[in-house]
Amino acid sequence: MQPENITLNNPLKNRGDLHKLVNELLNAVSPFFKKETSRVDLANFTAHYGQQIANMETFSRLLWGVTPLLAGGYEPEQFSFYIQAIKNGTNPEHADYWGEVEPYDQRIVEMAAYGLLLAVAHEPLLAHFNEQEKHHLWQWLKQSENQAIPDNNWHFFPILVQVGFHQSGMPNNADALEKHFDAMEAYYLGDGWYSDGPGRPRDYYISMGFHFYGLIYAKLMADVDPARCNKLRQRAAQFATDFIHFFADDGSAIPFGRSLTYRFAQAAFWSAAAFAGLEVYSPGVVKGIVLRHLRWWLEQPLFDRDGVISVGYSYPNLIMAEDYNAPGSPYWGLKTMLVLALGEQDDFWQAEELPLPARETHHSIAHASQILVHQPDHLWMLTSGQLELNNFVNTEAKYCKFAYSTRYGFTIERGRFGLNHAAPDSMLLLSEKDNYWRGRRDCQQVTTADGVIFSRWQPWNDVTIDTWLLPLGDWQIRVHSLKTARELDCAEGGFSLTNRPLPHAQMAQAKSLLTTSTDTSAIYCLSPQPRNGEQVLTPPNSNLLFAERAAVPLLKGALNIGTHLLISAVWAGDTQAFDAQTRPQAIISEGVVRLVMGHQEKQLILETHQ
Repeated sequence: MQPENITLNNPLKNRGDLHKLVNELLNAVSPFFKKETSRVDLANFTAHYGQQIANMETFSRLLWGVTPLLAGGYEPEQFSFYIQAIKNGTNPEHADYWGEVEPYDQRIVEMAAYGLLLAVAHEPLLAHFNEQEKHHLWQWLKQSENQAIPDNNWHFFPILVQVGFHQSGMPNNADALEKHFDAMEAYYLGDGWYSDGPGRPRDYYISMGFHFYGLIYAKLMADVDPARCNKLRQRAAQFATDFIHFFADDGSAIPFGRSLTYRFAQAAFWSAAAFAGLEVYSPGVVKGIVLRHLRWWLEQPLFDRDGVISVGYSYPNLIMAEDYNAPGSPYWGLKTMLVLALGEQDDFWQAEELPLPARETHHSIAHASQILVHQPDHLWMLTSGQLELNNFVNTEAKYCKFAYSTRYGFTIERGRFGLNHAAPDSMLLLSEKDNYWRGRRDCQQVTTADGVIFSRWQPWNDVTIDTWLLPLGDWQIRVHSLKTARELDCAEGGFSLTNRPLPHAQMAQAKSLLTTSTDTSAIYCLSPQPRNGEQVLTPPNSNLLFAERAAVPLLKGALNIGTHLLISAVWAGDTQAFDAQTRPQAIISEGVVRLVMGHQEKQLILETHQ
């Protein structure tokens, strides 16, 4: 059922269209405003920080849409509610006071929205505050300066608060800025890339966190901190030349990592780039990325029937949620609406929307251990070496698969017993003959070079697997050198298809091929190790892109104690473009694998990683 209060056919071509969308998104939530208490309560489920803070989070995340409206000269329809809620929430004497923050407190995350509000819209906001109310707001936000927080992108939240203080004329703390910037410098990797804390992943938090906030800082603090602002701009420009490869021509982005329920926050970096005037791509190219991305999301069934954005990815799906996803969490996606703070005459809005620039077919990112592949009508990514140390829900599915796709998404685990529950797509799973399955999680070694990603991983301490991932044309090649001290079953999956309509399956030794009228997904065994083709249907709501059961092509076999070499070729895309006769071949000699496809050839020397 489509929501009546969201215009899903909004063309999203100009500033007025985006203004309309933001108003509709905000107004869909307004029936849930508790005006007698100045709270927002959207649903009965919650996050680990409890319902009261979850309600405060919901309200605060709406400000990522309210703020660019105010900065751009608009006033949201429920402005009086927002003003009163902020007054109440920051007043220690009020029943709705948001409270004193504690170490690692979610409320520190939400303070960033108030920092930006004060920085770019303090005049229309504070015109409604008396001096005591201003002091309450400043005092409540000031708690962020020295409170203990996770050692990751959270350091930017106190920084944005200080930016808001500086821009609005409130007392600010320069030492707090230095402390938090110094902490983040420790995990800068180079070439525009950070990890999200020491040894942490390189996921969308690098774009929608570090660089999004960094570009806001670079725009607003250039007069007082020019050297740092210049450095932040340079890093963002370097990052942009990699990050542009995460977006497909239709506006979709690679689903990968945690916090995917923030949806169109995937493009928040590009809105910040426009806001900061980052000169890396033309305004028309950046405008195209932002607006196509938003248009793609409006085509997805992401709303509940009342127009509230659901928790999930392309559809409502609590199964894929993190333990910090509350009902209002998805409204962090409103960060992408920052371009509304730019006036109508800004280059971004005056530019003609342009398509993505020409990009190489295969793009390797060593700092992230990723290779992006631009296949016609299918953007996919190979990856290794990412692990979320906090062990959030479905960490392996979100970070540790071999490949992620804009067109076919990925499946999440529903259980470890039975392949259909174990999310076998784009994974090599192993079982001790008992139908309990485990795959790649932590990598002991990762190297990305010459268009190949190598990883070493151990599903058990006496089973070691060396895996090489590489694209060859539009094919994905996987080479696994496996040494095991135990008897195992193995199952290796390709990309998953929706099972409506149920794909036609061709399964034989060394082959599993699934075909519909529009899509084909195939996996072939290229090595002598015998493996049989099978098909697995996953439970409903396991694939992030479609709610129906997913059909996964598999190669399945048995492994005796000893050393084995498994080589697979994977393909997925338009059925009309698939040609099995062109698939790669593997020529195996002592310690060397030659992969040949037409005039293309790649040689892997396996012993270099022994």
